[in-house]
Amino acid sequence: MFGFFASQEKKTRAHAANWLELADKVWHFRRDQLSPQDNDELLTRSRELRQQLKARADAARLKLGIEALEGVLRRTGGALYPKSSLVENVEFFLVAAIVILGIRTYFVQPFKIPTNSMWPTYYGMTAENLPPDRPAPALWQQALRFLAFGAQRRTVVAPASGEVTAEFDENTGAMAYQVRNGRNWLILPAQVKEYTFLVNGRAATVTVPLDFNEFDRVVADTFFGGESGFLTQFLQTRQARAVRRQRGGMGSPEDYSRNVRLTLKQNARAGDPILRFDILTGDQLFVDRVSYHFVKPKVGQGFVFRTGHIAGIGDDQYYIKRLVGLPGDVLEIKEPTLYRNGAPITGAESFRLNAQRVPPYRGYFNAQHNGYSRNDGQYLLKGQQVTVPENSFMALGDNSGSSLDGRYWGFVPDKDAIGRPLVIYYPFTRRWGWAR
Repeated sequence: MFGFFASQEKKTRAHAANWLELADKVWHFRRDQLSPQDNDELLTRSRELRQQLKARADAARLKLGIEALEGVLRRTGGALYPKSSLVENVEFFLVAAIVILGIRTYFVQPFKIPTNSMWPTYYGMTAENLPPDRPAPALWQQALRFLAFGAQRRTVVAPASGEVTAEFDENTGAMAYQVRNGRNWLILPAQVKEYTFLVNGRAATVTVPLDFNEFDRVVADTFFGGESGFLTQFLQTRQARAVRRQRGGMGSPEDYSRNVRLTLKQNARAGDPILRFDILTGDQLFVDRVSYHFVKPKVGQGFVFRTGHIAGIGDDQYYIKRLVGLPGDVLEIKEPTLYRNGAPITGAESFRLNAQRVPPYRGYFNAQHNGYSRNDGQYLLKGQQVTVPENSFMALGDNSGSSLDGRYWGFVPDKDAIGRPLVIYYPFTRRWGWAR
């Protein structure tokens, strides 16, 4: 009980000091605008409360002194006091924004993993297939999944009854899509990929983020029982089309299109879902922006950098890869191992896992002439050694077989090194916690 009264008196003394500080501010800023009577009363009430503080008056007397001073301040404070709730809220959010921007610029920056180039160390956006012939998570479960994993539901509903078809690229087997302007979180402008299914000739579309790369797997799992089933039907259909082309004749216009049309389902019913899945958000990290001002980056660290000065990329974005080469290092890939200065690279557990192809790690792969980049795979080709230039770094993805990294766009200027990942703060999966 005595502790309670002591704490109350301590709080009252702190309040009294705050009121005196405000009174001093009003007097200094507004004394030339106040009448002599108001100035005298403001100084008198301030002096009385200050004397009570020095005399260590009890909480009750201090409260009376505060109330007397507050009455004067309400009459004389102008814009300084009393403040409206709107002004106080605006000031709070402005100060908060300045603090957040300062922390983000100089200390810790949030970063979202967009792709799976660093999988399985860090996850980009992934898909969880929810087959239409099985019960989907209930609405309350969907809400929990959204909060815990950032899961966003996508459902394609048949607009008519009948056969479901879609077009796939003749060379890659990927389902055809259009890039359109859309929205992230229904608010932020962004480009999206739009996929189209035809149900008895009527279109049913679905959009996904531009960086989402698992749509083809969802389609294969839903309609073909997996990638092998899809590949079998795709190759058979493509071969049959090639035979018809060789025979000549008019044939069907589809036989001469760059896309192959496949039948996905024979008997869809109007109003029923034909495809359903959740997009799970990529790992979201806090990145340390301070360390690289004092210590040099180390081989094996997760490595965040800007891309605006990398000729093979061009766009100014933030990327995350793993740092594999410092200035002067000689690098070479002898699949599945990455060599640094003539020996298998060390410095991160992922190096060993890739070299030994411990599942799900698949090893390092030489660059391929695949036309995916401006440099067309001119770094770390089979049998090629690469020396990292001065004032530069080399960065590769842990998921080498699915990573457009330094093998395709070259070296990272040291001035564009941002920092290393600290923690995965979202989503709340087994990867939550300190970054690797």
